[in-house]
Parts: sequence; structure tokens; C-alpha cells
Amino acid sequence: MYERVLLKLSGEALGGNETGISSEQVMKIAKEIKAATETGIEIAIVVGGGNLWRGKTGEQIGMERSSGDYMGMLATIMNALAIQNSLDLLGVDSRVQTSLQINQVAEPYIRRKAIRHLEKGRVVIFGGGTGLPYFSTDTTAALRAAEINADAILMAKNGTDGVYDSDPNKNGDAKKYEHLTFREMFDQNLAVIDATASAMCMDNGIDLIVFDMNVKGNIKKAVLGEVSGTIITKER
Repeated sequence: MYERVLLKLSGEALGGNETGISSEQVMKIAKEIKAATETGIEIAIVVGGGNLWRGKTGEQIGMERSSGDYMGMLATIMNALAIQNSLDLLGVDSRVQTSLQINQVAEPYIRRKAIRHLEKGRVVIFGGGTGLPYFSTDTTAALRAAEINADAILMAKNGTDGVYDSDPNKNGDAKKYEHLTFREMFDQNLAVIDATASAMCMDNGIDLIVFDMNVKGNIKKAVLGEVSGTIITKER
């Protein structure tokens, strides 16, 4: 279905049920990614940092917003390196590129170089967010997907199998959407991704697939467009 995709992972997914990085959980995700790479579809990854630090956490303790956001960017780089290490152990060739300059541990983000890595079959992991405060990793995912000409963003959720009209954990009658447009998502105030990321996906014709990453084999199915989740597109 797709030739090149961007997988968006939350930081919490790497921690499992704990704060920090769970090596067992990261390896589990890496095995799923390896299976997805065997389809021949090019895969890039954007990972969050919420298992280690959130920018908004700093505000809650009186920290200046920009400082808190930069700490969050560093957290995403730590997570990116953890994923890369697990992929290396599985024999999957990967590269970490960061928007912040940390040349000792990762390549700086260079669009053409990232695309070249993908064309060679390498998994490219983007860390450091956009490199600017006040932007979420959802926006980073949309931005990088547009820059590398990805066909879709695979929004891997931790225990949620799609988009619902209300919280399925609180409402047993919650309706799951199989297909939405970005306009419908915005009009119905469905909190899938932030408004900036949504607008960027819509403007660039990038599909968004929301699925449960905790089901074995779902990342591979999402890459192939076969997963049972919710697909959000520019138009029907």
C-alpha cells in the first residue's frame, strides 16, 4: 500500500508500565519493527520522550517553558538511541538523526541524507523533536513525514486500537471510526494529534493510521495497510 512510512512512537511505549526505559519493552518493539522492515517498505521513526520528561512537567514546577521543552528534546534522543541499540542487536541497519547537534552520538538531521539512508534500506530514527520549543513530537512526525515524502504516518497507540467518539475505557458504547477526514477530526474535536500536525498532514496529503501497537504483528500490518485501526485522510 505504501512505499515509505513514518512510525510515531510515544515515549511511554518504551517504558512499559514503568518510568524510564524498559530494555525488555524496547526489544519487543524493535522485533516488531524488524518484521516490518522485511516487507521492503522504507521506515522512519519519530519517538516521544514522555517516559523520561515532558516539557509541560517543567511548567508545573515553575520552570521556564523553553528550558522544559529542550529537556524533553534530550529525552527523545535518549529514546532514539535505545531503539537503535535494540535494532542493532537484531541486525537491522539504522541511523539516528537529531535536530540538536550531538555529533558524538548521532548524525545531525539532514533531509537528503535521511532519504538516502531510507533508499538503502536503513531505518532512520529522528530524535530531538523539531529542535525548537513549543512544538510537540506529533508536529515533528508530520514535519519529517512531509520532508522525506512519506506516504503515511503510523500513529502507534499504547493499548488503543483506533479513534473513538468518546473514551472507550469509560463508555462501553463508544463508537470506533474506521475512516475519518482531517476536517472531520478537527470539527469533532477528536484529540488524535495536535492542530499543527493535523494541518500539515492535510496540506501535504499524508495519511494517518491510528492503531494498537500492543498487538503482536500490528506494526507490520500497519506498514502494509492491513491493520484494524482508524485511517484519517485528506478526503474520502
